[in-house]
Amino acid sequence: MNQLEEARAQIATLDKEMAALFEQRMRQVESVLSYKMAHGLPILDASQEEKVLARNVSYIQDPSLQEYYVLFQRGVMEVSKSYQGRLMQGMKIAYCGIPGAFAHSAALKLFPDAKTLDFPDFEAAYKACEEGVADVAILPIENSYAGDVGRVMDLGFEGSLFINRMVQMDVTQNLLAVPGATLSDIRQVVSHPQALAQCSGYIREHQWEELEYANTAMAAQFVAAAGDKNVAAIASLETASLYGLEVLASHINASKENTTRFAVFSKVQNAVSQAKADDHFILIFTVRNEAGALAKILNIIGAHGFNMSSLHSRPMTGQVWKHYFFAELEGNVHSSNGQDLLRQLSTVCDKLKMTGSYRSVSL
Repeated sequence: MNQLEEARAQIATLDKEMAALFEQRMRQVESVLSYKMAHGLPILDASQEEKVLARNVSYIQDPSLQEYYVLFQRGVMEVSKSYQGRLMQGMKIAYCGIPGAFAHSAALKLFPDAKTLDFPDFEAAYKACEEGVADVAILPIENSYAGDVGRVMDLGFEGSLFINRMVQMDVTQNLLAVPGATLSDIRQVVSHPQALAQCSGYIREHQWEELEYANTAMAAQFVAAAGDKNVAAIASLETASLYGLEVLASHINASKENTTRFAVFSKVQNAVSQAKADDHFILIFTVRNEAGALAKILNIIGAHGFNMSSLHSRPMTGQVWKHYFFAELEGNVHSSNGQDLLRQLSTVCDKLKMTGSYRSVSL
C-alpha cells in the first residue's frame, strides 16, 4: 500500500468514526429542539452559536487549521438548524388574527418552519396553547405609542401559561383601499383600536370617521370584501398584497419609532440558569388591603437589587375596585437571590405568580 492509499484508508476510518459521532450529535440536536419547542424558543440562538465556536476552536492545536475548523463548525450548525427546521414543521403557533396580521409576521420570523394557527381573539389563541391545540401562543403585550395590551396581561394573571420570550418588532401602519380609490374618496377608516390610536393625528387631519375592528389584517380583509372606495383600512403592507388592496399612504403612524412587543407563551417555564445582562422576569401579584402594602413589596424588590422596568395596575375581572399588579424586573429570578425574593414576597402578597423569565429579541 503506497502513501496515497494509506492516507485514504486513514481518512475512511476517521470518516466512519465521524459518522457515528455525527449521529450522536444529531440525537442531542433533537433533544435541544424538544426543549425549545416545549418552552417556545426559536431555533436560532446567535449568542450560543458564537460561544460554541469560540470554545471549540480552542481545541485545535494547529493555528493554520483554526479558520478552517470554524468553517467546518458553521457547516455543522447549519445542518443542525436545517434538521431542527424539518422536525419543527409539526410545531403549531397560535396567534390572534389572520394572515397579514403583525402577530402572524412575528410568528413566521420566529418560527419559519412551524405551522401557524389563526384565532379570532386573544383568549382563543391563549386557550389553544393551554389545551394543547398549539405548542406556543404569540400575543402582543405592549406598543411603544399606544401602551399596554391589557387583555393579554389579564390572561397572564388568569391563565396557566408562562412567558419565555419577548419579541420587539417595528410596526409600520399604512392606509389601504380598494383599487381605484384616492385619498379624497376616503370617509371612514377601519382598524384595530391600537392601530387607530397610533395613527390618530393623521386621522384627525383628514377628519375621517373611525371604525374599530378586531385585527388590522381583518380590517384589510373587510375593506377588500366591501369594495367601497369611501372606506380604507390601516394595516401592514403585507395585507395589501394578500387582499388585493392599494397603498394610498405609507408610514402614517404618528411615531416613527413604533414598536410592538409580543410575548411568546408556552405551557412550560423556562428556567435560565446562566445569568445574562438581558435577563428579565415578570411577577403578577395582588396586595393586601392595608396602608403601605404596595410600598412593602417595592422595598423588598429594591433590597434584593432588582430594577423594575415597568409596573402596571389592572382591574380584576368580577371584583369591583380590586386590582392586580403586573411588574417586569431586570435580572435572573432563578438565581439564589431571585428565589429568596420570591420567598419574601410570598409573605406579603395575597397572590404572587411568577409568569415567566425571558430574554428579548428584536425582529
